[in-house]
Amino acid sequence: MTLTDSTTPPFAFPYGVNQFTTMPWSFEEDLTHYAGLGVEAIELCETKLHDDHDRAKAQLASVAETGLPISSVQPVVRTVFPSETQPDPTTRRDRLARFRRSVELIAPFAPGAAFVTNTGPAPDGNLHEAIRQTVIHHRELADVAADHGVRIALEPLNPVLLNAETAIWTYRQALDIVQEVDRENVGVCLDLWNLWQDPDLVPRLADAPDRLFLLQVSDWRTPRSRMDRRSVGTGAIPVGRLLHAAYSVGYRGPCVLEIFSDNVPDSLYETDLDDLLRTNRTALESAWRSG
Repeated sequence: MTLTDSTTPPFAFPYGVNQFTTMPWSFEEDLTHYAGLGVEAIELCETKLHDDHDRAKAQLASVAETGLPISSVQPVVRTVFPSETQPDPTTRRDRLARFRRSVELIAPFAPGAAFVTNTGPAPDGNLHEAIRQTVIHHRELADVAADHGVRIALEPLNPVLLNAETAIWTYRQALDIVQEVDRENVGVCLDLWNLWQDPDLVPRLADAPDRLFLLQVSDWRTPRSRMDRRSVGTGAIPVGRLLHAAYSVGYRGPCVLEIFSDNVPDSLYETDLDDLLRTNRTALESAWRSG
């Protein structure tokens, strides 16, 4: 499909926002602002829910009142192995139990949602063992998810996060794990910030198009911290080309804005967040048209 095709839509995907993008806002502020800005899907971050179970359920119930579908979820424990940002609990069995609690809480309010997972760093640098255990872990996660009508999206991370948050850094590595897990409800999360430098990304998307479960976007400059992402159109990522690559293999889910901006002098968290969401939607539409 080319950009001159009459069948090419003005923008191919519902516009979604990950709650990490608006970290300075509360859960309730997110809902109010997102609804007013025309956001079409929310990627829920469990860390923004109240610690009290009943109050958290009330927050989740309030999402439906806005009309925002919960398309995807960042559970409070996502990695198979302890990582820098998610060090506890320490055993894989306890981490699985914590994930189960997240699914039991959130899934009734998010039917069909994709719960994002990562490997975490390979214990003692043993990538082979890390991948073996990740496969086992994701088969168990798949059973938990299937019992509650949700899905799992394994996310490979940028090499800057190796030995801190991840043991895999290419789309192919994630897809190999997903295919070995061999469950219909386990797929891959494609975050452009993490994978745009993967030279085999575009051809690999066509290897198993039905396994692309989630698309996340932001933009890249050489990072000055692990949380230094930019607004779409202000960095080096060929966003338009990659949006079209995802569309060409049949992806029609939300395009989710996920920006982290911490420990940098020009933090986007310190700007007008309403404007941040508006300008990124405009930038995505422009990238799609020019892609």
